[in-house]
Amino acid sequence: MDFALDARTEELLEELSSFMDDSVYPAEALLETQLSVDGTSFDEPQVIDDLRAEARRRGLWNLFLTNSPEGAGLTNVQYAALAETTGRSPLLAPQALNCSAPDTGNMEILASFGSEEQRATWLEPLMDAVIRSAFCMTEPGVASSDATNLTSTIRRDGEHYLINGRKWWSSGAMSPRCKVLMVMGVTDPEAHRHRRQSLVLVPIGTPGVNVVRPLSVFGYFERSAGGHAEITFDDVRVPATNLIGDEGDGFAIAQARLGPGRVHHCMRLIGAAERALELMCSRALSRVAFGKPLAEQGVIGEWIADARVQIEQARLLVLKTAWLMDTVGNRSARTEISAIKVAVPAIAERVIDKAIQVHGGAGLCQDFPLAMLWTQARFLRIADGPDEVHRMALARRELSRFSPRND
Repeated sequence: MDFALDARTEELLEELSSFMDDSVYPAEALLETQLSVDGTSFDEPQVIDDLRAEARRRGLWNLFLTNSPEGAGLTNVQYAALAETTGRSPLLAPQALNCSAPDTGNMEILASFGSEEQRATWLEPLMDAVIRSAFCMTEPGVASSDATNLTSTIRRDGEHYLINGRKWWSSGAMSPRCKVLMVMGVTDPEAHRHRRQSLVLVPIGTPGVNVVRPLSVFGYFERSAGGHAEITFDDVRVPATNLIGDEGDGFAIAQARLGPGRVHHCMRLIGAAERALELMCSRALSRVAFGKPLAEQGVIGEWIADARVQIEQARLLVLKTAWLMDTVGNRSARTEISAIKVAVPAIAERVIDKAIQVHGGAGLCQDFPLAMLWTQARFLRIADGPDEVHRMALARRELSRFSPRND
């Protein structure tokens, strides 16, 4: 494994770092101001459109779509350093580069499994950031960490499908720019448990689609990113051509979507942890209490040292995972994908928490990005599969190596 940056990645990273310094970090306060003007709107603030224009001018666009002609053609290892850098400002940078969830995962599905018509109708405007999308899998009535529990139905009716059910945590669906929903539901309840589900595209304005309410994350409504919605589907009728792949492919397609998404989240979380560590060091050196800097007080030096060790461990595991995805494929990297999904959010949460502690009351408010970064890290211990599910999968694969059936 060689994780040295190649010439192209070096060039992109230099341009991205310049973009972050010149445009993104200075825009964070402006984002806060623009969001405060209308405390209820989920429309994207003007600052994001401005940043997108500058990102496109700099050639920083759709970098996430690895190993695909539609994207930048990067490998997962190449993208890792770039995604990490965007994670330092997660409310702005990923959106500015058109590399933000859930659109990234939905674009990957359309690029890999969508028909020509679906790609022309939805992938192209998503790649151009003209519209946004949402992924509707999780349901409030069942433990959706086991996707085979889903109860929403997608029933064939002639040349159409009828969709009924209730979804929540449909990220991005509150945005006025959200035009299409990717909905997972049961098409054949009698099939094998992993072949019961299908995925269908539903324009958000289709009769019977009702966006019930936004959902907050630890009291925050993520308005600049399109929020999270609860949505009901009441006899929603769409053409049969809106089915992605074949009936029964939904579970496999969703898993193909979630693998890269988990890795991208972890890449960005390393950037968030790095920024928190930088802020913690600056605060510890500049703040004086009881006659000496905080850096010389108590256990703060240990927190800083532990943070460096933990971030480096997390980064190496993420890079190994990205390398495996590039060389042997996503399926063969399942163990490592589960491992980073457990390790990286917990490490980022821990590092950010210590940075908040060093900042005292300032770490809790909007004067620093730490509260927002902590919320993102804590949220990702549940999103895309909770820690416990990934640990269960890891344990199962480890135990299988010692099963008598493998003797």
